[in-house]
Amino acid sequence: MNLIEKYNQMVPRYTSYPPANFFGTQFDDAAFRQLVVADMNRRPASVAVYVHIPFCRKVCHYCGCNTCGLGSGRMVEPYLQALRREIEMVAAMMPRGMGLSEIHYGGGTPNALTAAQLTSLNDFITSRFAPVPGIEIAVECNPAYLDYGYLNSLLDCGFNRFSLGIQDFDTEVLRLVNRDASAIAEEELTDYLQSRGASVNLDFIYGLPAQTVDGFARTMQRAAAIRPHRLVTFSYAHVPWLHKHQTLMPADRLPSADDKVRMFRTAQHIMDDAGYVRLGLDHFVLPDDSLNKAYESGRLHRNFEGYCSTVDSVYAFGASAISQLSGGFAQNTKSVTGYLRSIDNGVLPVERGIAISDEQRLTGKAIEQLMCNYRIDWDLLAAETSTDADILKRACNNYSPGKLADMQADNIVTTSDKGIEITPEGRMFVRNVAARLDPLAGTEGKRFSTTA
Repeated sequence: MNLIEKYNQMVPRYTSYPPANFFGTQFDDAAFRQLVVADMNRRPASVAVYVHIPFCRKVCHYCGCNTCGLGSGRMVEPYLQALRREIEMVAAMMPRGMGLSEIHYGGGTPNALTAAQLTSLNDFITSRFAPVPGIEIAVECNPAYLDYGYLNSLLDCGFNRFSLGIQDFDTEVLRLVNRDASAIAEEELTDYLQSRGASVNLDFIYGLPAQTVDGFARTMQRAAAIRPHRLVTFSYAHVPWLHKHQTLMPADRLPSADDKVRMFRTAQHIMDDAGYVRLGLDHFVLPDDSLNKAYESGRLHRNFEGYCSTVDSVYAFGASAISQLSGGFAQNTKSVTGYLRSIDNGVLPVERGIAISDEQRLTGKAIEQLMCNYRIDWDLLAAETSTDADILKRACNNYSPGKLADMQADNIVTTSDKGIEITPEGRMFVRNVAARLDPLAGTEGKRFSTTA
């Protein structure tokens, strides 16, 4: 059995710990308010904000996000009004002048909103907090619906990072997943944004119908030539039991697990040759990028929005949005109508969440170290978390080197009394390694995407 077959297992993506599957439904407005109070008692200098825009002009069939069709657009203004009210309700629990380090607009498709709607919402948020110098204002965009007038409005408002969802340059692949190609040539779009001082991420997905190893290589070669600041290659997660619209794609044309791995490895070689640095599961960045500097210092972090160099709490607003605070997680209702109804009643729309224990916090820190920095030094992590290395290991599923003996034999990790290090060849199996440290792994009734 080869390593791909051996380790192609259902394990969490570990964007949080515990994973979102373990959030409890006995979590509400009052429980979230307790998390906010505890978070503010830390006296943070700043926080980050995530805003979920669920609307899409077209729903792509691969999508695993919480989305809904834009339709006539009649729901947009009520939704924006509800967002403002939710933001005010939460901001009222914070000290006046709370610093704001980042705003991230995700979806759905944030640029399904008009430029006026999006810039007005951004002005509202920055008026309720105190933006810190160098604040990052990021927005995810479908480039099929961008023009220069729209971009200029966002740039003038202070947006300075654009994540462009390309997915693939192959028009047949895009057709099969119900996605339109970019309205402006991706080369021109990237050059223009970067000439205006904005940072650009290009996002791609491998594992979609009709994709081949050679075809994805051509896509990556073109992407590398465009020279964005960051490039992300997401592995498509086929989970039709969660997202019914995935059944609309031709399943018989999905590439095999072996081909998916070959796509990623080919992409990695292309990006290596182009001078990019691989970070975490799926990111490639230029050497002078802030994420690479964080990685080099062992301080790369991760949240639901992706990799980051700061550890600010994330206050998330909108339907399905997940707040990540120092004491736990809280997710809003996924239903847009339910979200509107809750806000209209003056109740924060929290549907589920979890207050994490001290032990879970330690487990999460260790898993984050693996997922972001590919290594754990038990003594350094113990000092960082103000605990003892033995306590830390107990929180990590009673870790001992023997738990990873087979992975060491397979050249996925090296272990010692000092810690764990994932080999360059083993990085694609980092989720499998993390699962060995997870006391919740293998819990009955929990389903995840596979690693390949």
